[in-house]
Amino acid sequence: MALEALPALSMRDRRADPNGFARAMGESYARFGFAIVRDHGLDSGVINRAVRATKDFFALPDDVKRRYHTAGGGGQRGYTPFGVEAAKGADKVDLKEFWHVGRELGEGHRYRKYMPHNVWPGETSTFREDVYGLYSALDALGLELLESIAVFLELPRDFFREPVRDGNSVLRLLHYPPTPPKPEGVRAEAHEDINVITLLLGAEEAGLQLQTAEGDWLDVNPPEGALVVNVGDMLQRLTNHRLRSTTHRVVNPAPERAHLPRYSIPFFLHFAPDYLIETLPSCISAENPNRYPEPITAQDFLYERLREIRLA
Repeated sequence: MALEALPALSMRDRRADPNGFARAMGESYARFGFAIVRDHGLDSGVINRAVRATKDFFALPDDVKRRYHTAGGGGQRGYTPFGVEAAKGADKVDLKEFWHVGRELGEGHRYRKYMPHNVWPGETSTFREDVYGLYSALDALGLELLESIAVFLELPRDFFREPVRDGNSVLRLLHYPPTPPKPEGVRAEAHEDINVITLLLGAEEAGLQLQTAEGDWLDVNPPEGALVVNVGDMLQRLTNHRLRSTTHRVVNPAPERAHLPRYSIPFFLHFAPDYLIETLPSCISAENPNRYPEPITAQDFLYERLREIRLA
């Protein structure tokens, strides 16, 4: 039997029929934990400049890139070298390297102790402007999508606005180098995301797969220019699994494409560090009892998971 296709939703429908879009998005999340969103309105110039900056940085010599690695920093800012991060419970590291950009906060901000300063490479003069421009655009778009999720959950439309205000969101610039003939491991082992929702710009090379509720692996191939938006563990916990955080992976390429690198840019949208993740009463029932009777702050949840994936 052919696998069910992941539907593509249009943000134009959100403007024309907000409730209909919210319903379609929520149903996609309830079924797959993923949604494809097109016509999102992100400026193509902003995207292209960030992609160019990503490729320029990862083309630098290894010793130069490693100058921007912060030992003991939990990979929260700057460069994380190839072969460091591993999926929870995995015995092999992922075949990737990445760069993290976080929220720019003023001195004295109450969340400064949770969010370190960004690191910016000096080799590319426009890197900061190009990359943080995309961070800001995805941050704003993520809030729009959270409004639709709130509508689907029959919550006030602005329910998520305060919980994610100045949230610990991270933009990840990802590089999967060409794979050798017999690689040790895969580009990204099966895992779930830690955060609230992830907004992922489509990669030039295929490889992303999600695991369906039936245990099958489904290729995620968004139309050109579309975003993949998936539920993270924080939202799954908040909604008592009404919205699923789905296992996904990035498989190694076919031999004829193994010589090609893969780049992708996910934006991990997070709650504010002191937000208390407490199961929504509306998501608790006799059929779906509360899986998480003990609430946890977003910061404690984050560091619990960072330890599990070997970043802290």
